Amino acid sequence: MSTKFYALFIMGCFLPFILVAQSHFVFQEQNVAPGTHQQFKIKVSDGVDSTFIPVSVFHGSKPGPVLGITAGVHGYEYAPILAAQQIARQIDPATLSDTVILVHLANVPSFLGRSPYVNPLDEKNLNRVFPGKADGSLTEQMAYQITQEVIARSDYFLDMHSGDAPEDLRPYVGYYSSERFPKASQKGEAMARALGFDHIVVFDVAAERIDEPSLYCSQEAFHRQIPSADIECGSLGAVQTQDVQPIVDGVINLLRHLEMMAGEAASLNSPIFIRERPSVISPQDGIFYPLKTSGEYVSEGMKVGYITDFFGENPVDVFANASGIILYIIGTPPINKGETLLRIGLIASSGTKK
Repeated sequence: MSTKFYALFIMGCFLPFILVAQSHFVFQEQNVAPGTHQQFKIKVSDGVDSTFIPVSVFHGSKPGPVLGITAGVHGYEYAPILAAQQIARQIDPATLSDTVILVHLANVPSFLGRSPYVNPLDEKNLNRVFPGKADGSLTEQMAYQITQEVIARSDYFLDMHSGDAPEDLRPYVGYYSSERFPKASQKGEAMARALGFDHIVVFDVAAERIDEPSLYCSQEAFHRQIPSADIECGSLGAVQTQDVQPIVDGVINLLRHLEMMAGEAASLNSPIFIRERPSVISPQDGIFYPLKTSGEYVSEGMKVGYITDFFGENPVDVFANASGIILYIIGTPPINKGETLLRIGLIASSGTKK
């Protein structure tokens, strides 16, 4: 065998391995080597106030997809934030396929300020300003950084939430679906099934809605044709093991489903799908007395609570406006006119329309 032929033979044997060799993952102008992870703090400032976004990047030793995950878009929703800490400890980049970009806490000002729904520094809801603005308010800049650094770089995207301070919430997952993006919709449904929650909400997006600002974190991903899902697990701003562990288990199973982590993914064959979620709106300010809890089934016209004035008098009854399951209901006394008192999930026959 000639030396030239031998060299070509050796190159032919090793070329497939050379072609699939994993390269560095560049994040915030830093190289994350294959099989390693790094922690970052993305700095955000509007010239008056400043904050940061803590992110862990796990770059696997093998090629594969990039999964973006956000927790703490609402800083008073604690279960996903604590779940993110556990998820980070269970990801081994040495055996991971490609990359997980994990935002531990998207809204640090809301978290430290114990502020439901909004960033107390500018009173804006981070989950209503996506894709954000590079030169906007602090919250808009936070959304912009998450959009550019995490969402835009992901092949799949997961946003993790729970019931905020006043919300008694039943656990479920959701995914985005639109006739405009059938492949992303079908992959989103597969993500939702892999997350392992028995109730799945389908966020149907009208074709024309795709051309408008996304507003929501995971919807921004879907607008970019990235399969997107949400977790909703946890209630009333509290932290319970029974809320944290299903989130952790669901994400690990999702990583197996995406073939990013070793192990066989569990399959949820018969989830309950929900396509419509009518809201019951408060007719007045006052004190709310719920008579039902999340997860209960109600019939249209059923009394679900009542509102009194601030003297505890003149009660006004509140009735269900549809038949279905209560996904969440206000579980604390204060209520303002025009606020959502509860949201009812209407049971559907299937998920994504094929």
